[in-house]
Amino acid sequence: MDFKSEVALLLSNATGLSMDTAYSSIEIPPQSDMGDYAFPCFLLSKTLRKAPPVIAQELAADPKLSAEWVEKVQAAGGYVNFFVHRGHFSKVAVSNVLSAGLSYGQAQDGTGKTVIVEYSSPNIAKPFHVGHAFTTILGHSLSRIYERLGYSVVRMNHLGDYGTQFGKLITAFRLWGDEKALAETPIKELLRIYVKFHEEEKIHPELSQDARENFKRLENGAPDEVALWTTFRELSLKEFAIIYERLGVSFDNYNGESFYSDQIPAVVDMLTEKGLLLESDGAKVVMLDEYKLPPCIILKSDGTTIYASRDIASVLYREAAYHFFKNIYVVGSPQALHFRQVFSVLDKAGYACAADCVHVGFGLVKFKDMKFSTREGNIVVLEELLNESVAKTLEIIKANAEIRNTDMSEDEVQDIATKVGIGAVIYTYVKSGRERDIIFSWEEMLDFEGDTAPYLIYTYARARSILRKAADQGIVSAWAQDAALALLSDEEEYAVARMISDLPDAIKKAQASHEPFMIARQTALIARTFNRFYNNTPILSGSDEKRKSARLALCEAVCTSISVGTYLLGIDVVERM
Repeated sequence: MDFKSEVALLLSNATGLSMDTAYSSIEIPPQSDMGDYAFPCFLLSKTLRKAPPVIAQELAADPKLSAEWVEKVQAAGGYVNFFVHRGHFSKVAVSNVLSAGLSYGQAQDGTGKTVIVEYSSPNIAKPFHVGHAFTTILGHSLSRIYERLGYSVVRMNHLGDYGTQFGKLITAFRLWGDEKALAETPIKELLRIYVKFHEEEKIHPELSQDARENFKRLENGAPDEVALWTTFRELSLKEFAIIYERLGVSFDNYNGESFYSDQIPAVVDMLTEKGLLLESDGAKVVMLDEYKLPPCIILKSDGTTIYASRDIASVLYREAAYHFFKNIYVVGSPQALHFRQVFSVLDKAGYACAADCVHVGFGLVKFKDMKFSTREGNIVVLEELLNESVAKTLEIIKANAEIRNTDMSEDEVQDIATKVGIGAVIYTYVKSGRERDIIFSWEEMLDFEGDTAPYLIYTYARARSILRKAADQGIVSAWAQDAALALLSDEEEYAVARMISDLPDAIKKAQASHEPFMIARQTALIARTFNRFYNNTPILSGSDEKRKSARLALCEAVCTSISVGTYLLGIDVVERM
């Protein structure tokens, strides 16, 4: 039973509003004394030609809003507030979670619909830095969220494996490359020569022309250039795979920019046939004045391709191959103009799928007093950040007296530190709105009492500890006993039940807005309310066996809910800490 849907059904029957309209208009009051659900009557005032407070008074007295689970309905200004029976609500909420288990929050909204999520997309031959982590972590979470709602998800890693930078790398490697270093530490060696190229280019500008010529030969399939490019690509992918494994990230498709290069002539022919391709200073462009956008370059003046031409080709390929419902690009917000141009070119060319392409932008990653530049070699490598997070977490855990006095092996402690440390990094990227910049702070990331992954994981482990103690004492969970679950009517018990019941709605909102932070926020609320309940309520003590069993079931529901929430964010939990 979904109480919000049930409230919407009552409102629909009483007002004639559609279920969707009624459901979307329902609000959660900011204070518990204002009810559990609130309906704003303002949207009815125009059709009924009455003031919202008058409508609220009449609606609150309507017998169509009564039900066995509704304790009372009150008018408050222009709102109708619904109060549900707490025991009944808790019983349903806990049963819903535990009967679904780790499938809690699943829905069939996306049945028969394919969603492509393009994320990560690092540049070949360059280090995987903290900026790449944003798209990787955000895209991974969105993929899981869409799957939870029944969509068929295709995870795409659109590798940056083409473009003029490869002409520069080929030139640089021939001049200063070290074969042995390339085999041992490929990314480090390729970064070294890439940085050196840009240093030397300032002194010898003719290197730029050499790089352009080498890229042109690569595009034309020259064997030597292709062989070098292939080596760079394969060695880079092996290093990226290490990072992906640590983050628990996987992909269905690694088609990079190079995959679409031979499809660009067809794009050029199509745009030419439609009369959309014009010449501008030697380049081929599509004018987008009607979209209030600058021209979109398709081919540069030297005839080489550009990001836009390859992205247009990729959309057409994906539409033909997958007939996608949505084609989502998880790429930084600075690329917003680029995607608006690409989608507008497709729209102007008459492709309906342009409306189903979505750019999901995100902010910047910052450390205090530090800026990133691959050209200058000034970057923070993600692997080093993960290593440091795990190391710092291990120090905190080993300093904890409870850990020191347990029978945990070194391997188990290390596994806990790894999951908590990596989880701390992941949570930092998803705990706020995606368009906000991230400023890393170790104190905040690893605070076991703050809005952090360590806090969520610790709360989960605490609840699991209670369940283990209950098993040792022979106390059985009462989640299948409705009568016992109805005893969960105290303020703090009910607050926990409310938080876990709101998780499915948070999942749907996260998908609709492409904002995983909505799940992070709801999971954090579950943890906070549970810890208040834990600190103020005797869970396994007392003589009332039914109440103990009911509270134990509530602990189980909390474990399940936190596990579902953290999974959707890409974070692993641990059984004890």
